[in-house]
Amino acid sequence: MSTTDKNAVIETEEQQALRAAVATLGKRYGRDYFTRIVAEEAHPDALWSEAAKLGYLGVSIPEEYGGGGGGITELSIVLEELGAAGSPLLMMVVSPAICATVIARFGTDAQKQQWLPGLADGSLTMAFGITEPDAGSNSHRITTTARRDGHDWVLTGRKVFVSGVDIADATLIVGRTEDARTGSLKPCLFIVPRETPGFGRSQIDMELQAPEKQFELVLDDVRLPADALVGDEDAGLLQLFAGLNPERIMTAAFAVGMARYALGRAVQYAKERTVWKSPIGAHQALAHPLAQAHIEIELARLMMRKAATLYDAGDDMGAGEAANMAKYAAAEACVKTVDQAVHTLGGNGLTREYGLASLIVASRVARIAPVSREMILNFVSHQSLGLPKSY
Repeated sequence: MSTTDKNAVIETEEQQALRAAVATLGKRYGRDYFTRIVAEEAHPDALWSEAAKLGYLGVSIPEEYGGGGGGITELSIVLEELGAAGSPLLMMVVSPAICATVIARFGTDAQKQQWLPGLADGSLTMAFGITEPDAGSNSHRITTTARRDGHDWVLTGRKVFVSGVDIADATLIVGRTEDARTGSLKPCLFIVPRETPGFGRSQIDMELQAPEKQFELVLDDVRLPADALVGDEDAGLLQLFAGLNPERIMTAAFAVGMARYALGRAVQYAKERTVWKSPIGAHQALAHPLAQAHIEIELARLMMRKAATLYDAGDDMGAGEAANMAKYAAAEACVKTVDQAVHTLGGNGLTREYGLASLIVASRVARIAPVSREMILNFVSHQSLGLPKSY
């Protein structure tokens, strides 16, 4: 039974068609393409451009700005299927899912006109900077501050683990402004073009094999015009989580796609590899863990679908809980599946030929970013179960 067939009950005909079409595109590129791009220290420009031309990158952006008018549900389908083919596009998590969503929901008309058409057709990309060296998972400790200077804003601070800054036309930076009434700091979002004076970047040396590089940013009195602020200065966390919930859902899609790819390679190998009289997949010591991996992937996909559906319906609170659960479930399923896939292949699982060894590191990313599994458990224990807050 195909993936499309299995989703017939919970997906519309249009969503099934989208899934099938993206799967076809993914197979034309596949893991060999992805591996070659990483080896060449290049970017997946060909896949990005074709996905954009076919309307997949902008599927969640409003139609009036050149998008498909869909939601995070459709965008997560695109990323999942590309990942299942072995060629995921990490910048999809950032550019259309976080940045375009925030701008579409809270941006001015001018900001929407300037950015959304390009984000939809892939000609523009935008990075997202929130994590800081000394803040970690505690967003309340963010020290990047924005102060008014006449009609301008001046940003000062640092960010780390920001993906794709070198190829992004701008970065959506999470800073903090002072509330005039209380004196406390509240989060705000600013669009910082790549070549803005004072906006410095340095690449972080990562063990992770991916075409998208990670950067540390230094904002040294970065001066921005008044219209660099996205949304209401007083909206605070509301606007921030409008982008963070899609990020969690798309991270789940990234992890589910990777897990499906690894499971597919392991199952194929287990069917073909014969050591004694029958294929190794006939032995329960291998068959049962692979079956468990399949079950856990499917459960994660269902929670991801729930989170995306709630988000697209405008239920930000419900989507917040579901998105965190989906990200947690998908990350755990991904790590376990990759581990079992490598184990199924034995020594071959560590060779470049089979393309699984690099996933050992990559699969851990979903456990750590954009929020650790421990912080998700903190959130669920406090917000869902009503237990005393520990953080």
